[in-house]
Amino acid sequence: MKIALLGGNGFVGRNIAEVLTENNIDFAVASFSSGVDLRDKSHATTFLDQVQPDFIINCAAHVGSLNYVTEKAADVIADNCRMILGMYEAVAEVCPRAVVINPIANCAYPASANIFREEEWWNGHLHRSVLSYGASRRMLWAVGECFQMQHGLKSLHLLVPNMYGPHDSTDPNKAHALNALISKFVKAEKQAQDEVVIWGTGVAIREWLYAKDFGRIVLEILQNPSVLDGSHSPLNVAQNSGLSVKELVEIISSSFNFSGNIKWDTSKPDGAPKKVMDDENFRHVFPGFRFTPFETGIANTIKYYESVYPY
Repeated sequence: MKIALLGGNGFVGRNIAEVLTENNIDFAVASFSSGVDLRDKSHATTFLDQVQPDFIINCAAHVGSLNYVTEKAADVIADNCRMILGMYEAVAEVCPRAVVINPIANCAYPASANIFREEEWWNGHLHRSVLSYGASRRMLWAVGECFQMQHGLKSLHLLVPNMYGPHDSTDPNKAHALNALISKFVKAEKQAQDEVVIWGTGVAIREWLYAKDFGRIVLEILQNPSVLDGSHSPLNVAQNSGLSVKELVEIISSSFNFSGNIKWDTSKPDGAPKKVMDDENFRHVFPGFRFTPFETGIANTIKYYESVYPY
């Protein structure tokens, strides 16, 4: 089994890489930091031609915080669209039998939805705060389907909630929301700060997925590709539960015994008010899967940011 891991040095990619390594599965990594610019089709073609993968795990993306994908909206959508088209053109040209596994962030769901159900994920406009990235995630699915129609390429799409865990950025403007919160509290403790500034109002409710759990799900698919048939792609990776940012801040601050002031920067966007994913189909496909307890995931993420401090 030959595996190509695109974006393998990024946050989600590194967590998947850990799972594969722990299970003695070899893989080849393509990332900008390793000299493969996936915005350039020729780079994607050369890499995939050399690897000739059976599976392509596509974690390559230009993404950041709500604030970042708004400020850099044109760059975000342009880079992601180039990566998507170039990858699929390269697959069709040099390794058309490869199966592409695509994580699709749940910002691709319509802004008006409170519970995210797979059959409804195109039923409305995106929230403007995530327009640049969410539109590229819808495009990722559409391009995969179109290349299946013309070239017979096979793609498996996994709709994922907000992820957290080790290996994310230390820059709050680039890190995923929960990781950015944890990194701020680690920094506050190390520097004995008496105030932590949190972006938004804190009322937004989100579902959270420990990134290494996503790696374990990908591993199950690699070991049994038929687990996802046409009727279950795209599939929510879901627990059907959520926490508000204020609740998260309370949990994280208690982990540090933080007694300082929490300041809410309401000039920063909250995004959609609620993002919780229906888990009915997920439990049908992965009935025995057990997610990492939230407390354990938080503790591991704190340890990671403590290990990379100062930042």
